[in-house]
Amino acid sequence: MYSAIVFLPLIGAIIAGVFGRWLGAKGAAYLTCTFMVVSAILSWVAFYRVGLSGDEIRAPIMDWVNSGDLRTSWSLRIDTLTAVMLVVVNTVSSLVHIYSIGYMSHDNSQPRFFAYLSLFTFAMLMLVTADNLLQLFFGWEGVGLASYLLIGFWYHKPSANAAAIKAFVVNRVGDFGFALGIFACFAVFGTISFDEIFASAPDQVGTTIDFLGYQLDTMTVICLLLFIGAMGKSAQFLLHTWLPDAMEGPTPVSALIHAATMVTAGVFMVARLSPLFELAPIPMTTCEAIGALTALFAATVGVAQNDIKRVIAYSTCSQLGYMFVALGVGAYSAGIFHLFTHAFFKALLFLGAGSVIHALHDEQDLRKMGGLRKGIPVTFWVMIIGTLALTGFPYTAGFFSKDMIIEASHAAHSEVAHYAFIALVAAAFLTSFYSWRLIFMTFFGAPRHDEETAKHVHESPLVMLVPLCVLSVGALLAGYLGKPYFIGEGYDDFWRSSLFTAPENHILEEAHHSPAWVVWLPTVMMAGGFLLAFLAYIAVPTLPQAAMRTFKPIHAFLYNKWYIDELYDWLFVRPFKWLARTLWKTGDGRIIDGLGPDGISARVVDITNRVVKLQTGFVYHYAFVMLIGIALIVSYFAYIYWAQFWSGF
Repeated sequence: MYSAIVFLPLIGAIIAGVFGRWLGAKGAAYLTCTFMVVSAILSWVAFYRVGLSGDEIRAPIMDWVNSGDLRTSWSLRIDTLTAVMLVVVNTVSSLVHIYSIGYMSHDNSQPRFFAYLSLFTFAMLMLVTADNLLQLFFGWEGVGLASYLLIGFWYHKPSANAAAIKAFVVNRVGDFGFALGIFACFAVFGTISFDEIFASAPDQVGTTIDFLGYQLDTMTVICLLLFIGAMGKSAQFLLHTWLPDAMEGPTPVSALIHAATMVTAGVFMVARLSPLFELAPIPMTTCEAIGALTALFAATVGVAQNDIKRVIAYSTCSQLGYMFVALGVGAYSAGIFHLFTHAFFKALLFLGAGSVIHALHDEQDLRKMGGLRKGIPVTFWVMIIGTLALTGFPYTAGFFSKDMIIEASHAAHSEVAHYAFIALVAAAFLTSFYSWRLIFMTFFGAPRHDEETAKHVHESPLVMLVPLCVLSVGALLAGYLGKPYFIGEGYDDFWRSSLFTAPENHILEEAHHSPAWVVWLPTVMMAGGFLLAFLAYIAVPTLPQAAMRTFKPIHAFLYNKWYIDELYDWLFVRPFKWLARTLWKTGDGRIIDGLGPDGISARVVDITNRVVKLQTGFVYHYAFVMLIGIALIVSYFAYIYWAQFWSGF
């Protein structure tokens, strides 16, 4: 069963990719969707068999790498953490597959799209079922490859190609750190197996390792390197720039990347390696600080964006910051809980945005929408549900998971934790504001699109609406149903085989005893953000333009995403372009080509061409040359003779 969960998406991808021309668009779509639905059903069975019991199962596949001291096999590790991720990945992916049948119905490359989509899912499944670091890295790079293919799916668009390359290159930065962390683990522990590393890790506390000529704490170096990988894959501050540009891919791709696959990989990796991070206070603090900064940064940028998908993309970036704060304070189960609930309402929001774009003939600018709630009522209500869950409305999914992270950051009682608490509370206010801003600009007020578009506004087909309704149920109930297992009284038994917390780590227990003002503060921020958005976009519609004129530099700063891309362009892109151009024009052109093909080689060719002209093929020419040669020889010897003769006198 466990092998089927992982390999059914791969089989679907191979068949759709190789035989898609013969299967046709519908055949490839129905085949991959069927395999994904079966895999999702089996994932829920695995969750009830393994996840709820807290057991752990190994499903061996084959021996993999045997090289020197490196011995590793390919086996599937099924425990509570894996079971939760299997449910998230396969459930969301199967719904995205089904939704794509309607969304991509007019695209001529559907077999290729569904093959890539299933390949993406398989790579993520390989990642979450990994039993060692090499297998984890295989899935890690697999989702990177699949994201490149899907973001640049419409390769005829230069912007899509640029976004795909950007995602690939930025992730290489994080992956380089991750690879160094794996090398360091093998150098220190002599193995890359999770169980063996976890068993040996306590012995390395207090030891040092030579890194770049310095003797540094072993566990600090290893965990910081691994965390750099998590930063890249989960789009944390400074390595986040690829995520908004990933919107160039089809909307179902955005939903899959942001809800269930690529961006959750970093969160999963840190949670999986919790036995290491619990022994390294500095990386834990770094994780917390970076997560808080990311949550606040992305929320501030989200309030100024006008592309409906970019607003939701920055929301993802912000919510990932929440998850890393939870991991940083040691509340691993709270971070995974938010990952679990976030998958439902974020997929719902992205697919809902896709339904809006579908109704408006590919229009994505919020400033050209408005008044759509009557034309697409089902989409309107599912987007409302997704927004309520995202903003933490009481008893929706986000209310339980996001608020617990805020309470945990308050209970941590450190300077960084206090900063994280303030940042997360501020981000909660901004999240509510930009989420309701999106709703009001899209569905309320007078239509701002042209009359021709207004005539053709229509609700999405049933094949797109059914996944939206299923995700709506998850957005409403996932938090309430999951709370007892993830952060309730039974979470110790639920997570005992997959998450490790040190004996002195009582963060969740302390979070449950937070003061009332801490418990209700996120709800107050949520209400405040809603009221401000209502005031600005419903009650006084002229207020946003007046505010932008008054605070033009601040708006420009936020609209341009803190100028991080421009900073990278100045620091890295332009210098490297100058260096490349210099090496090309001077090094390659003037020096190498000047001395080589355009220099010595060219002169040899010139001389050869001229000498060849002497070979005419006429006998009298050759006889004439021979006579000249004989005359020169005779003249030479005559000169020598007469020189000796006259020297005697």
